[in-house]
Amino acid sequence: MTYIEKKRLLFFGLPWTFTKYEIKEDLITVIQGLFTTTENDCYMYKVQDVQLRTSFLEKIVGLGTVVCFTGDNTNPNLVLEHIKNAKEIKNYILQASEEARIKRRVLTTMDIGNHTEEAYIGLDGNE
Repeated sequence: MTYIEKKRLLFFGLPWTFTKYEIKEDLITVIQGLFTTTENDCYMYKVQDVQLRTSFLEKIVGLGTVVCFTGDNTNPNLVLEHIKNAKEIKNYILQASEEARIKRRVLTTMDIGNHTEEAYIGLDGNE
């Protein structure tokens, strides 16, 4: 299953921005820009937790913001802003990230003494 959503303005929820989100089974891609385009990918197995935020204006126009807390170096807090079907997408990301970790046999650990470094170690000992 693949979700493709565009970031929308809070003004009637119209998609007049140049940000597109592609959520696939194993990858989340954020594509930004009109003349200069930036693509940022995050593997699904790196998503540790997902949060759904809905402001008052977002509720009025039927939008939501999904925040993915990841172990990705380039974007530790991946924000999917002002998207439709936000609750459905949040639940999909939670399920797909758990399946991706199981499929890759990845164990997520945290260094409790440091609070800043997280490691992804496969069950076979490889990072």
